[in-house]
Amino acid sequence: MDEEKDLAQRKKEAAERAKQLARERLAARQADEQAKSAAETGSLKTPPNSNGSQLETTKGEATEPASADDLALAKKRAAEEARARATELRRQREAAASGAATEGDLEAAKRKAAEEARARAAELRRQREAAATGGATEGDLEAAKRKAAEEARARAAELRRQREAAASGAATEGDLEAAKRKAAEEARARAAELRRQREAAESGAEDDLELAKKKAAAAAKARAAALAKQKAAEASGDDDELAKQKAAAAAKAKAAAAAKARAAALAKQQGSAGDEGAKQKAAAAARTKAEETDGGTGRYAAPSPNDPLLEKYVRIIHEHLGSDVLEDAYINRLAKDVPTLVVKKEAYYKVAELLKGHEQLRFDYLSELHGTDFQTHMEVYVHLYSYPNRQPVALKVKIERDNPEVDSLVPLWPGANWPECEAYDLLGIRFRGHPNLIRIFLGEQWVGHPLRKDYEPYDAEV
Repeated sequence: MDEEKDLAQRKKEAAERAKQLARERLAARQADEQAKSAAETGSLKTPPNSNGSQLETTKGEATEPASADDLALAKKRAAEEARARATELRRQREAAASGAATEGDLEAAKRKAAEEARARAAELRRQREAAATGGATEGDLEAAKRKAAEEARARAAELRRQREAAASGAATEGDLEAAKRKAAEEARARAAELRRQREAAESGAEDDLELAKKKAAAAAKARAAALAKQKAAEASGDDDELAKQKAAAAAKAKAAAAAKARAAALAKQQGSAGDEGAKQKAAAAARTKAEETDGGTGRYAAPSPNDPLLEKYVRIIHEHLGSDVLEDAYINRLAKDVPTLVVKKEAYYKVAELLKGHEQLRFDYLSELHGTDFQTHMEVYVHLYSYPNRQPVALKVKIERDNPEVDSLVPLWPGANWPECEAYDLLGIRFRGHPNLIRIFLGEQWVGHPLRKDYEPYDAEV
């Protein structure tokens, strides 16, 4: 409301100034016409240096237009004032955007606006006086009025925006408190949900324990019945009947003891804090793994996610080198499901070369090479990795224990240099084509190779 009153008052003042200027110009025009008519009729005769001469002088000055220098000076001054007002408005906008607008800033802005209004009033007064001398035109007056009205509206809008920004800045404290309350409520809700899930997990663990007990008892009964049935089928006569009864009693006692042991183990697992479900899952996984493992060789009956990789490696090797270069190919579950290729000794280097150079394989990194003594034979194990494809492969080759010799992989992977020297030093495996096969741990004067199964120290006390 204050801005609207201020705008209306300024409009009213501008209209009054315009009317006053029009009246003054009309009076000047009438005086000019009267002077012209008096000069034509010759009725106006005054001596020199009299009031008439002064009127002529005044009339001439009144009809003389303002000079170009005055107009240029007025334009320059108006441009400077416009730039100053633009700078001030920009500063006020930045202060309001950063939340720094205060009541003091608003009061200062009001005072500055009042001073600018007074300055413009003085400027308009000066322009009115210039117009009285014939320098101002009707168009200039209209332009001045429009400019004053636009500036007043802009200032009113800016003050309104600053007040709104100050009001929103004052409301931020309340918003912060509301946000804190909301965050606290959400945290409490999450804690309640976690507590509920934990309670559900504990109750589920108890149910799983009861189910496991029932399963164990049923399995014990089934085994006891099967054993009794088997004994009954094998035995005959009264002596056999007595033996069957003894066997059944022994089986029942054994089953009961096994069930009791399993129940005790489950009760012990239940006593551990909150991890019952995880332990049962781990035990089930271990049992499944033990059932799937074939004699500890690392081979499983269940499929592996790396089966496609192994099939690809075998297919490429068969296409390029034939089907008789591989002795075996399998997934080693005990070594992170790495696809493993067991190659013949004479094809060892060719297969390694294909694994490195083929565009679909590109095994560019040798991460491991070592030898093993199995008493019946020796074996060299090589682990390779393809960084372009992010895929692993293991390469194995079996060699004679009496004459352990195989091709060197240093020409393909220089990183095989020291691992092959180590296998030579500790196992006595020789690598054909190695650039400098030396003993790197024990020295050339050492007798024997310590990692062989039949190694006997030169000094028995060592």
